[in-house]
Amino acid sequence: MLKTYLEQDEIRKIEEQAACIRDKLLIRLLAHLGCRVSEALAVKVSDIDFSSNSVSIQHLKERVNISCPDCQARLGRSHRFCPVCGRKVDKPLSRMQQMHRRRVLPLDAETMTILRDFIRRDGTRGLIFDISRHRAWEIIRGCARKAKLSNLVNPETGKSKGISPHRLRDAFAVHAVQVDDSGDGLRLLQEHLGHQSITTTMRYRKVSGQEQKEWYQKLWNGDKTCQVKS
Repeated sequence: MLKTYLEQDEIRKIEEQAACIRDKLLIRLLAHLGCRVSEALAVKVSDIDFSSNSVSIQHLKERVNISCPDCQARLGRSHRFCPVCGRKVDKPLSRMQQMHRRRVLPLDAETMTILRDFIRRDGTRGLIFDISRHRAWEIIRGCARKAKLSNLVNPETGKSKGISPHRLRDAFAVHAVQVDDSGDGLRLLQEHLGHQSITTTMRYRKVSGQEQKEWYQKLWNGDKTCQVKS
């Protein structure tokens, strides 16, 4: 039976297959920070605060803004007529907007020790990982195969896919929800993952099965005073 997410013991199995300390560190940052692979590859030595055990994450997000060429009103991708001036839009104006965001994330002591040792051994001064995104994918998938882990299924599409860096981020989020799915816990997880909308974060509550389990338990273990009258 295909699974939808990795569990923590499977993350450890992937880590055990790392060929070097760099690969092990990459796996741990993805799984213990819950960051995107692009964010992990952008981390520099100057982003690490060893006194507070934290990592500063820089996230660049690009968005294409589409507007009417006549009145400059914002348009959706499906608009054929401008909702403001009413004119037909044959060639809308497209503009790329870049948004830089920064968040400071705590990191566990063991991962911080590995990070410190790697920086000292490697003599790193700039980027922690001087590798491409493609190489990062190869490392994660290769270690997952060596650990003999099966593919994961996308809970929304039902499609089966191999284990990728983003699946480590997913595992972090699901683990966090399983430990604390309170309102405050979900809000902190939203901030940690860098989600703009809480709706995106709530998706992990559904994936973990916690929401449905609680709903079902309430059906049968709820108010015992509500009895069926004959």
